[in-house]
Amino acid sequence: MGEMISLDGPLTWREIASIAEGASLDLSGPARLRIAQARRIVDALVERGIRGYGINTGVGALCDVIISRENQQALSRNIILSHACGVGDPLGRVEARAVMAAQIANLTHGYSGVRVETAEMLLALLNADIIPLIPSRGSVGYLTHAAAIGLVLIGHGSAMQGTERLSGADALARLGLAPLRLEAKEGLSLVNGTPCATGLAALALARTERLFAWADAAAAMTYENLGSQANAFAELPLALRQSPGLSAVGEGLRDWLADSPMLAGTAGTRTQDPLSLRAVPQVHGAARDAFGQVAEIVDRELASVTDNPAVAGSPEAPEVHSQAHAVGAALGLAMDSLAVAVAEVAAISERRIDRLVNPLVSGLPAFLAGDSGVSSGFMIAQYTAAALVAENRRLAAPASLDGGITSALQEDMLTHATPAAWKALSIVDNLERILAIELLAAAQAYELQPQAQGKAQRTAALYGHIRSAIPAYRDDRPMNEDFDRMRRLMRAAPAHGQL
Repeated sequence: MGEMISLDGPLTWREIASIAEGASLDLSGPARLRIAQARRIVDALVERGIRGYGINTGVGALCDVIISRENQQALSRNIILSHACGVGDPLGRVEARAVMAAQIANLTHGYSGVRVETAEMLLALLNADIIPLIPSRGSVGYLTHAAAIGLVLIGHGSAMQGTERLSGADALARLGLAPLRLEAKEGLSLVNGTPCATGLAALALARTERLFAWADAAAAMTYENLGSQANAFAELPLALRQSPGLSAVGEGLRDWLADSPMLAGTAGTRTQDPLSLRAVPQVHGAARDAFGQVAEIVDRELASVTDNPAVAGSPEAPEVHSQAHAVGAALGLAMDSLAVAVAEVAAISERRIDRLVNPLVSGLPAFLAGDSGVSSGFMIAQYTAAALVAENRRLAAPASLDGGITSALQEDMLTHATPAAWKALSIVDNLERILAIELLAAAQAYELQPQAQGKAQRTAALYGHIRSAIPAYRDDRPMNEDFDRMRRLMRAAPAHGQL
């Protein structure tokens, strides 16, 4: 049986990422009680006719239109159907699971007002790995993604179980469930809030953490092939700059390169190395510091209520509070920050790749080809890396500043948190591909050194690990197949950034 995560208090981004990858989720007794209490408050609001946005009013610019009690169920259903406007290819299974996990977590804070059975149906789908098809495009915030999940709960839409596509009704029937008849406020609670952005942000963090560890490893291998200063990452001079990330990267590089015969042999041949080698602690470290700040923001978001309106008080004294907690400004800014940090790590990796393949600076055979001229070696691999870096530069433009006006001027400030998280994931994917190229190029460079010298213990072990799966390149096969093999090797490494 796989990992089971119990939802009692707020989930962390690590837990969301684990659920996305396949861990099961369990609602604790206290979580169910919080959901039930919030539902009783909504029922009291309905009974007393207290005005509440999306409970007994329309939504968006229709917020002042009063909805009679007999039409409140229809309002909830109509919100799901009318908000299901997403287009384009669906999210992947892992991404969709992340969104669902964050959505369930948001409901269990106890301020949304859905019924327990509604949350339990979401949970049943997640744990059975029956995943709604969520169109990836068309959201300025969250509505269309979340509505695609809500469709399945009412027997519409589509879902996947493995490779099998099911209608919403068939997906529920597979679990022995009938489509929900949504009650007052449930339609709105199912489509608003920031779970879409939060779930995707958690995945971006998990993938980034793993790749930042690989970036340090790739830099160490390249530095050993090209570097000259054995003590460039010494603890004392690095400590002069205050940065937890820099300190961690410096410590990691010292460990990767400890007692390297190659570096001992080239020590003192230059006054200082080029920045793509010398500044690895500063650049990778700054990116790690940005990562830490973003991780804190995502965890705060997971601990926050992002439903509008929020219900509070008690069934005897019900309260409903219209606010703007569903606006994902913090997440949009955080994901834009992470995107730039990841793009920076990718950019310096490409510069190191160029130094490895460029005979004008490497001292190695041109483009790491054994018989350059007949063979092109890694020449075009560097082109690919340069293209991906350029793509990252375009993707790193801030989504949070895109703005826009919707719903007849009622929603006239948009922060685009979900698109910010989505494009951050694209940049992370590009970083993985660029690092795969650098790792393969560095492995090839070892074999073309003019003098046979021993490697550091850890770089030697990583070189052997790469070569156990991917032989040296001799223009004898499509190179992009090697990139994919290297990416699979990287993904098989332990989680939490440990290599």
